Amino acid sequence: MRILQLIDSLESGGAERMAVNYANTLAKKISFSGLTATRKEGELIHQIDKNVSYLFLNKKRKIDLKAIFKLRKYIVENKITIIHAHSSSFFTAVLVKLTLLKIKIVWHDHYGTRFKESWKENKVLIPLSVFFSSIFVVNYQLRDWSQKKMLCKRVVFIPNFAIKENNVDEITNLKGVDGKRIVFLANLKNPKNHILMLKAFLDLKLQESEWTLHLIGRDYFDEYSVLLKNFIDSNKLEKHIHLYGERKDIQFILSQAEIGVLTSTEEGFPVTLLEYATNKLGVVSTNVGFCPEVIKNEITGLLFNPLNDFELKNQLQKMINDKVFRKDMADKLKVLGDNNYSKEVAVEKLLSEYKRLNQ
Repeated sequence: MRILQLIDSLESGGAERMAVNYANTLAKKISFSGLTATRKEGELIHQIDKNVSYLFLNKKRKIDLKAIFKLRKYIVENKITIIHAHSSSFFTAVLVKLTLLKIKIVWHDHYGTRFKESWKENKVLIPLSVFFSSIFVVNYQLRDWSQKKMLCKRVVFIPNFAIKENNVDEITNLKGVDGKRIVFLANLKNPKNHILMLKAFLDLKLQESEWTLHLIGRDYFDEYSVLLKNFIDSNKLEKHIHLYGERKDIQFILSQAEIGVLTSTEEGFPVTLLEYATNKLGVVSTNVGFCPEVIKNEITGLLFNPLNDFELKNQLQKMINDKVFRKDMADKLKVLGDNNYSKEVAVEKLLSEYKRLNQ
């Protein structure tokens, strides 16, 4: 099999991380594994395996003929049979297919909010779905939405997975006291809902017991970012809540923390939870999207309604207060992740779908 992962950027988002994960894993299992970034590169470029064939299109506009024909040439030269297009990159994939009709497109939907949207918000996607051979989704809500709305009726749930690297970079040393660090791994943007966590930290007066909060993720230096920084400054929390921006040594960062949090108001299937699981963190998570399938409340972690600040504070306090309970949940989450959301489970399902398309 000769497969290309297509993604619009290599910034550290969930869809982007999965595109890299798939390309790297498939490089060891199929005859050709390629990865193409259409518009932007980013921190994830450093995580691409040396056995993956990589191409950057540097696409400048929505319809960029130079980029399209550059991709077409790459596909022909490498005898690629399937484009696995992640999220918004479907548009580029379809434009290439119009010049190369034999190529097959798999579209992978990572966008957790889509199940709430109508035809109007997807007026380009839905008509172009007639060119898809299959649709992959990261949770059951997205599966149901695609089956009802899309013109391609082959819809398959493929679970996300996290990869634990053997050679871990050790660059970012977290501030604060060992054993009292909370990490929040998410880019600074909606719908990640960081402000809810900041308010809970303040209301619980966690700084008085030496706990610290560490925000890891891309800073877009916009209104969202300013709101968080103003909150930290105005409440004199600079020594207790730390922003690190986008980082590549995620495993090393997580190895220094005790608790991982996620407060999003919308999610697809956050790879963040699997990364917390891999590193045996106690997890306090939003209950949206696929999160309740991974975090079984009071078994593998603690869940809360992201629109209810009291629930978050209650669950966070419970996680902080009981170290034995926290460790037990972290151990169970690691087992659940290994058994149900491992690289092997996801890739076996993925290869099965690829084989069906190549027949």
